[in-house]
Amino acid sequence: MVKRKFTRRDFVKVGASGTAALFLGGKRTVQAAPKTQGTMPERPLGRTGHNVRLFSLGGQATLERSGTHDESIAIINRAIDLGVNYIDTAAAYGRGISQTHIGEVMATRRQEVFLATKTHDRTRDGSLRLLEESLRLLQTDHLDLWQLHNVRTEEQLDRIFGENGAIEALQRAREEGIVRFLGVTGHFDPATLVKAINTFDFDTVLMALNPADRHFLPFTEELLPLAVEKQMGIIAMKIPARGRAFREGGLTSMRDAMSFVLTHPVSTVIVGCDTVAQLEENVSIAANFQPLSSEEMTLIESLTADYPQEAAFFKKGGAGFGRPGMDDQGFLD
Repeated sequence: MVKRKFTRRDFVKVGASGTAALFLGGKRTVQAAPKTQGTMPERPLGRTGHNVRLFSLGGQATLERSGTHDESIAIINRAIDLGVNYIDTAAAYGRGISQTHIGEVMATRRQEVFLATKTHDRTRDGSLRLLEESLRLLQTDHLDLWQLHNVRTEEQLDRIFGENGAIEALQRAREEGIVRFLGVTGHFDPATLVKAINTFDFDTVLMALNPADRHFLPFTEELLPLAVEKQMGIIAMKIPARGRAFREGGLTSMRDAMSFVLTHPVSTVIVGCDTVAQLEENVSIAANFQPLSSEEMTLIESLTADYPQEAAFFKKGGAGFGRPGMDDQGFLD
């Protein structure tokens, strides 16, 4: 008998049918998915003064793929209609495709969202060129947040903070009023991000966090507490890990995964969506979120104990993604 490999889409169907499973007291119980959807709660995005909704839209998945114009525009517009007020993208996502899709909507709805993008270039001049391109594609004259994209190693930090490094571009852009706030992102090695936020006073940090975190190179050990101490805006990503966090006999519910992350002291979670239906499911989870008990957190966490390197494939030493030398953002460094 061949076991079926489950994907994120399979589990979206499970959630849509109203069966979000929690394993409580050693017995499997089934909770009905909520039928109603209220307004999503807000949390402060660190010191920025922006109150961000619990669910935010990520610029990957459908938004970064070519040939998805109509689907992408529908997802973005529906997200804003449902109250999403933070959209995150990057110059590297689809090599401009994601920013182009988002920019088409920003042309008429820019004032409704806190808009964030990223530079994957580690130099001043290269990052400034990317910024100019980002502004053009996003059809805006300013960014609310500009971030260093997926900082992985100390060598990259040396380039970023060295002479003519990317940090000079970020500071210059903020001084000139082109960007309002500065951030750093990463999902490879928490120690690198710890060093980054101890080196520079970033406003936000975008970090990986899902129920597999504590089992393998955890971001919750040092990085999350330090970011809280520094009163940073904390954005969580990799909640479903491109579907790899879900497995038959393990974690099977997006509601469990997202509720687990939102119970931590994060400002918001960003998730890339494949369809409008998937977006609506995620917004509904956020709108109906209730913090989990310590017992529920432990039980959900235990569901990924047998496959942490798959559920956290994006970390150093993880199961890997794509060809050697390429990370899941689609660019080489």
